[in-house]
Amino acid sequence: MPGIFSKTRTTLEMIKWEHSIFALPFALTAALLAAHGLPTLRTLVWILVAMVAARSCAMAFNRWADAELDAANPRTRSRAIPAGLLSRQFVLGFTCIAALVLIAAAAELNRLTLYLSPLALLVLLGYSYMKRFTRWSHLVLGLALGLAPAAAWIAVRGSLDPRILVLTAAVTLWVGGFDVLYACQDYEHDCASGLRSLPQSLGIPAAFWAARLMHAAMLGLLIWFGSLFHFALLGWLGVAAVAALLAYEHSIVSPRDLRRLNAAFFTMNGVIAMVFLGFVAADLWLRR
Repeated sequence: MPGIFSKTRTTLEMIKWEHSIFALPFALTAALLAAHGLPTLRTLVWILVAMVAARSCAMAFNRWADAELDAANPRTRSRAIPAGLLSRQFVLGFTCIAALVLIAAAAELNRLTLYLSPLALLVLLGYSYMKRFTRWSHLVLGLALGLAPAAAWIAVRGSLDPRILVLTAAVTLWVGGFDVLYACQDYEHDCASGLRSLPQSLGIPAAFWAARLMHAAMLGLLIWFGSLFHFALLGWLGVAAVAALLAYEHSIVSPRDLRRLNAAFFTMNGVIAMVFLGFVAADLWLRR
């Protein structure tokens, strides 16, 4: 048993489960809007369980699928599987358990979330193979996280409102844009190994412009989203704050200087998601 606990702890460290915070605030934003306030505690708990299980499943599977690629990449060869800290069999077992937890959480929410959970798993797991086939894998990762607001809406309402798909599209472009930046670190490895990405296909300077365009489009979608849900002052301040934080994120990295990429990728994007949730929640509270 101590061995299982140790391996599970290593797995959680490997997948950085705390980074579930990227998509979770957008899911909670959708849940608040769907409930016109605060959903029931039971619904919130099962949304949280589903979100953490979904990301854990996707990240563990990604590490399992990419184990040989990670071993060949100087940046990733110290990850748990290439380093020999975990076996691929253990990580695959963890992936299956996380998938079952996701399905169980979906079943506790409502019938539609249960019926759609296999489709969500297809997107979550399918991303891991996209770099082998297309330069647009960044948008598949974006969609994997972008499904969170739509899923949370369905969890609360038991049906889908097309308006929430605007937030899904915004999150897709937001994640896709910062994943393009993150992939710039692996430009040389991707070129040598035949893996596909926008930096590998277009070069790093052009990839930076692609990321900027994705984030500009994301802001346009957030403005549309705000108009659809009739944001008041605080909601629009939330959109403005996202714009300012994205501008700062892009200011601290450049095609010639990737040293602060981890700060832009991990720290700033977690802040962006939480800030948007906070402003929208305050906006809803004041309007009530």
